[in-house]
Amino acid sequence: MKSSKTTPRIIIHGGAGNITRDNLNKDAYQAYRSALLSTLQSSYALLSKPGATALDIATHAVSMLEDNPLFNAGHGAVYTTAGTHELEASIMVSKGYHKRGVGVMEVSAVKNPIKLAREMLIRGEEADGGGAGGHVQLAGETANTLAEKWGLEIVSPGYYWTKRRWDEHRRGLGRSTDRETYRKHKRRADGCEDLGAHDPSWNGYEYLPQGTVGAVVLDGDGMLCVATSTGGLTNKLPGRIGDTPTLGAGFWAEQWVEENPFDRPHAMMYQQPTTSPAARLVNGDFSSVLQECLPSFSTYLPLSSAEDTTSKQPATPLSAPHGVALSGTGNSDSFLKTSAARTTSAMTRFSFPPLPLAVSVSRMAGPNGMLQQSAEDRWKKTGEGEGGFIGIEYRFGQGTVVADFNCGGMFRAWVDDAGNAQMMVFKEEF
Repeated sequence: MKSSKTTPRIIIHGGAGNITRDNLNKDAYQAYRSALLSTLQSSYALLSKPGATALDIATHAVSMLEDNPLFNAGHGAVYTTAGTHELEASIMVSKGYHKRGVGVMEVSAVKNPIKLAREMLIRGEEADGGGAGGHVQLAGETANTLAEKWGLEIVSPGYYWTKRRWDEHRRGLGRSTDRETYRKHKRRADGCEDLGAHDPSWNGYEYLPQGTVGAVVLDGDGMLCVATSTGGLTNKLPGRIGDTPTLGAGFWAEQWVEENPFDRPHAMMYQQPTTSPAARLVNGDFSSVLQECLPSFSTYLPLSSAEDTTSKQPATPLSAPHGVALSGTGNSDSFLKTSAARTTSAMTRFSFPPLPLAVSVSRMAGPNGMLQQSAEDRWKKTGEGEGGFIGIEYRFGQGTVVADFNCGGMFRAWVDDAGNAQMMVFKEEF
């Protein structure tokens, strides 16, 4: 008997920015490659086990990236202008939980903020939300206090400290990065590492690192989960909130039932297209092109007649689940201004026929997409508009991994259709 289980899928990212072949040397590339692939392989091994859930695996993957000082999340997070850390994380599922999605921000005492987000989600099934009530966003001391109450690992501020991020912070403020300052803060840190000043997401002149981490997972039961975590923008103002913990901006997951529109009892008027046939074919609008080629077609979608409704072979509605999940990385304010993740999802959900998620992602985060356009004349001058998305589309019982970006590069790794682990930074191989 054929199994009805869905083939699990996973894709992760480790940030995007003005990464080039000139500022990403071979040693740095290998370090990122090793980190991403080890995270991917560990997570996929767990995902392949019976009973594995997308929620648990996405949390596991992002926790590993939070623990790795190469990335701007957890240990190795960037600084505010005040020399403090304010971490952000979010998690969202396509179905199965009352809250669906949550975000935590201004976190300063939790080893793994993504685990705090997960607790907020699952405790939302309790009457009092485990102390969080029905809230889907919490910040600062309230979030830190709940994390301790829920038994998560608490750390001192020094845990997040690394020389690499401290030097970026000091340089960005035009201040010294001398050894005396280094030694003073090293003594205050619980576990800092000297990774050098190299950072392929910052050229030292225009803007600073945007190394958000994220994971999108589809499990065997057809549930999608997205998990995202970041330290935010280097030298952000204290209290600044980015897209990572904001529902619909830097992350989104949803699922709906896709039905056959021709089976509905009312007519659906067809609007005369104004774009060229070639452009409409690229966008998936096959019906309007067909009507132009075959003049006998009506300019309206067909109405069901009385004879049709009593036919021995009535139209069968599709009525199949269709879901998407997205995690973004890049210039947070641009994602916020465009409600990037939710807008991308909506392009797929509300188009007819449904626009493939890969196309929607490219329209938002690809070259000359909505993110880039939002920067206007500031494009390539301030870092505004730069970024990318990873995601998974679930349709007809299958998952499709997607990704696109408009900047120099995006660190990403995924398991392909053949079950092989892949890692890339640029559009082409390194």
